[in-house]
Amino acid sequence: MSQWESDGAQVEVVRVFTDVTGKLGNPLGIVRAAAVTDVDHQLLAARVGHSETVVVDDPVSGRARMRIYTPTRELPFAGHPTVGAAWWLADRGQPVKIIDVQAGPVEIQMLDDGLIWIRVRAEWAPEFTFDEFSDAAFLDTVDPRHFTDGQHYVWAWTNEARGAVHARMFAPALGIAEDEATGAAAIALTAQLRRSLIITQGAGSQLFTEWDSDGWVRLGGRVVADHPVLI
Repeated sequence: MSQWESDGAQVEVVRVFTDVTGKLGNPLGIVRAAAVTDVDHQLLAARVGHSETVVVDDPVSGRARMRIYTPTRELPFAGHPTVGAAWWLADRGQPVKIIDVQAGPVEIQMLDDGLIWIRVRAEWAPEFTFDEFSDAAFLDTVDPRHFTDGQHYVWAWTNEARGAVHARMFAPALGIAEDEATGAAAIALTAQLRRSLIITQGAGSQLFTEWDSDGWVRLGGRVVADHPVLI
């Protein structure tokens, strides 16, 4: 029997960085590490097909280890998987204060208003090509097929005084034609602009950031459960 036949993997799915009504957001696949000990994690992520899938160890003393995969490679850090996994652990009665990823320990904070926050180093975000446009409406006309490699974040102010931004992100290098909501890119843009932001990405997903002058960035958003799948 193949590893897929011998080990059907239950993949929980959440949507991260939804709007205020719980719609939209970026789907995230979540698998307990103990359930996939004999499964190739990278192949699993490719079969799931979301922009990221995470493999999470059971928490110990309020702390959990996690590995992050796109359909084509493993990442040392990504924003939406960390926010989503923090919510998922809390929802199943195992809240954590720290999630350990390859880049380092990520601090978790859950607020009464429903937002999940993480605190990370700005340099943990991967390299993005940032393209600023003067007209936010123009972003909706950008064709993902224009981008053939790299990671591209196109953005425009919708209200600069408030720190409000509209954005889209394309990452063909990671096997992602377009990402609906990208936490790492929000962190990188926050560090580049050195200010807190309210970001509406893609079709309307919402991300919030807070900038600290010492190089730390807080990233927050809402998370809701979606339908699990069996791979």
